[in-house]
This record gives sequence, structure tokens and C-alpha cells, in this order.
Amino acid sequence: MSLRLRPGVSTADTEYGTVVLDERNGEYWQLNATGALVVRLLLDGRTLGQAAAAVAEEFDVTAERALDDATALLDRLRAAGLVVS
Repeated sequence: MSLRLRPGVSTADTEYGTVVLDERNGEYWQLNATGALVVRLLLDGRTLGQAAAAVAEEFDVTAERALDDATALLDRLRAAGLVVS
């Protein structure tokens, strides 16, 4: 899966994770460290399964839970119009 930010969407890393800004309407989303890792890996060309595996390895969660959470995050980002595949 090739994922990229929609034009007009930018990110900035913070000490708490990553902020995603939709420059069209000024809305922003705060991603915690887990969400930031998933988005960073997907933008780097990794698959959803690979991103979830990295989350499971980095944080104390099962692979199944990591995949469910990563899928839910990706669905929300798509619904908000922030990413395109």
C-alpha cells in the first residue's frame, strides 16, 4: 500500500507525538507516539501489517490489537480526507 498525505496536509513532530494539520480548514489532529509510528511507517511505504508489527514490537500490545488499532487509525485518516492511497 502506498500512502501519502493529501496536498494541503502537513505534519509536525512534537514531544507528545505528531500533529497533522489540514491547511484547507485549519483543523488538526494530535497523534500519540503509537499513531505517529503507524503514520510514519505507512508514509515510508510500509504495509499496514508491517506498521502493526512494528507497533506490537515497540509497545506492549498484541499483534492483533496493533493491527486493529492501526486499521482504525487509517480508516479515520481516510474519512477525514487527510491521506490518499
